Amino acid sequence: MDEHNMEHMTHHDHNQSHQHSGHMMNFKKRFWWSVIFSIPIIALSPMMGMALPFQVNFPGSNWIVLIFATIIYFYGGKPFLMGAKSELKQKNPAMMTLISLGISVAYFYSLYAFVLNLINPSNQAMDFFWELDTLILIMLLGHWIEMSAVSNAGNAMQKMAELLPNQATVVMDNGQTMTMSLQEVREGQKVLVKSGENIPTDGVIIKGQTSVNESMVTGEAQAVQKKVGDSVIGGSSNGDGTITIKVTGTGESGYLSQVMNLVSQAQQEKSRVESLSDKVAKWLFYVAVSVGVIAFIVWILITKSFGTALERMVTVLIIACPHALGLAIPLVTARSTSLGAQNGLLVKNRQALETAQHIDCVMMDKTGTLTEGHFKVNHYQSLTQDYTDQEILGYFASIETHSNHPLAASVVAYAKEQNIQLQSIDDVTTVSGVGPQGTIQQKTVQIVNPRYLKEHQIDYDTKQFDDLSSQGNTVSYLLVNQKNVGLIAQGDQIKPESKQLVQQLKELGIEPIMLTGDNQQTAQAVAKELGITTFHAELLPQDKESMIRDYRDKGQQVMMVGDGINDAPALARANVGMAIGAGTDVAIDSADVILVKSNPLDIVKFFTLAKRTSRKMKQNLWWGAGYNIIAIPLAAGILAPVGIILSPAVGAVFMSLSTVIVAINALLLKID
Repeated sequence: MDEHNMEHMTHHDHNQSHQHSGHMMNFKKRFWWSVIFSIPIIALSPMMGMALPFQVNFPGSNWIVLIFATIIYFYGGKPFLMGAKSELKQKNPAMMTLISLGISVAYFYSLYAFVLNLINPSNQAMDFFWELDTLILIMLLGHWIEMSAVSNAGNAMQKMAELLPNQATVVMDNGQTMTMSLQEVREGQKVLVKSGENIPTDGVIIKGQTSVNESMVTGEAQAVQKKVGDSVIGGSSNGDGTITIKVTGTGESGYLSQVMNLVSQAQQEKSRVESLSDKVAKWLFYVAVSVGVIAFIVWILITKSFGTALERMVTVLIIACPHALGLAIPLVTARSTSLGAQNGLLVKNRQALETAQHIDCVMMDKTGTLTEGHFKVNHYQSLTQDYTDQEILGYFASIETHSNHPLAASVVAYAKEQNIQLQSIDDVTTVSGVGPQGTIQQKTVQIVNPRYLKEHQIDYDTKQFDDLSSQGNTVSYLLVNQKNVGLIAQGDQIKPESKQLVQQLKELGIEPIMLTGDNQQTAQAVAKELGITTFHAELLPQDKESMIRDYRDKGQQVMMVGDGINDAPALARANVGMAIGAGTDVAIDSADVILVKSNPLDIVKFFTLAKRTSRKMKQNLWWGAGYNIIAIPLAAGILAPVGIILSPAVGAVFMSLSTVIVAINALLLKID
């Protein structure tokens, strides 16, 4: 396999991102041009047969209205006509079909009325050019508002691809090296990876040793020691060693590409979810068409007049036009996303607000979501009377200044905070699989792990080690001339808000579940501390994605919260994906919602916002479409036997009033 398919996928996703931005600009451009084209129509055409105070009329003005209405219909209405074509092709009529039905009926009936009036000036058949124009304007504005509110300029696929370098240093059979494009690298070839470089392909180390930071890809918080025979993942970052690897996966066969495929598939599936407004629009479409056809048949049988029957049917279809419905959701969305942004929540996918109220469980990545995502010194002490605790810390930090390991950096930073005086150290080397060593004041000083102590039969307190490690700490020991004199324990700190989050989720009836790539012991310690009963450790990206799929297959509605590339497939697969703002770009781009402040408690705030937003949406849908329950039957002439027929003018008042109510109701949305 080569990189061609991967590039194609990233370019496709990149194009989709631009397409979304392009659609937003398209609606904006069409709206403003349509406003200009609308001026003659609004000034010269009556509203459903009712002349407004500012309107004028002169010989030939009807031709001006016709010309501009035709431009409006074909130019301003094009996005909706194309959208309706797509919906009908999928046999799933929704908002675009309802809008297209309204503007098409308004245009072609008005054209019919224009011809009738032209043939017989005394006929005075009523046209709907004013309704056509205002409906298109409102719909363009509504879609522009909505797309602006939830615009997504992210590109998860592109960010993932950028983890892989463009070139690789290939070791030829004669021992010489050659720089090659990553697309040309094949399985079985040998690749040289220098310190500090990103590893270009999946492979197995055949020469050298190093530490590899896989946290960007797998979620494992610690740099992992690698030696000959160990596997490495393309996209992870090489530490301070130079290694030669034998390539085992490139292109579609590579690990990172498989993660990209998972994200892409999950995002496509999520995009097929039907929104509440589309469901209402579909219902209204079927009702309007059915009632309109029935009204036409009944009136033509009663009156024997084609014109009267046609006018009744058209009145029904025009009144069903979703003027208010087109603004019902966009205005709430705009208000909601604005409120969310003010409270540290960026909502990228409006559907997430509708889905959130049905969530059964929240799956949370441990590192970076529930914990800070970086190591801190939790404990250090001297194990002998020869040294004070501060001296032990100073020795640790003095040696670690010569290492770029994440654990080393936290020790040095902590020592500086404590104003510890560092020692001068000579002959610093790193023993593979053990740790650094050097000479301080002519004494051999080493930092080692428990395995080294066991192998060399050096005594240490195993109970103390178990206690510290069970709290999620990595424990290291200090040897001076092969004598165990001190220890230091470092761990990822739990965020102070995490415990409160777990408690509040339980109060909402939502089950908190922790997912992590870390080891079982560390995961258990964190889960116990937070009060989480269900947790899963040592997970790869596909494991998290698969677990969410399993829960969804059982009928559960799942929210996923994470911050790393390893979380991206799960974020895309979940009903609602939420990314920590301090996380990776890939996670952020794969998510529906971003926690800007990286505060876990904002998850609860999102549920509050979602609940109130959903309530406003439903209220607006009732105001935007509910009046049709009365208006459509009246327009059809159901009360004609008792002398009550809804005139087009009264229908216009209904529509205008519902539009105003929808706008005011959206502005009343609050988060607290």
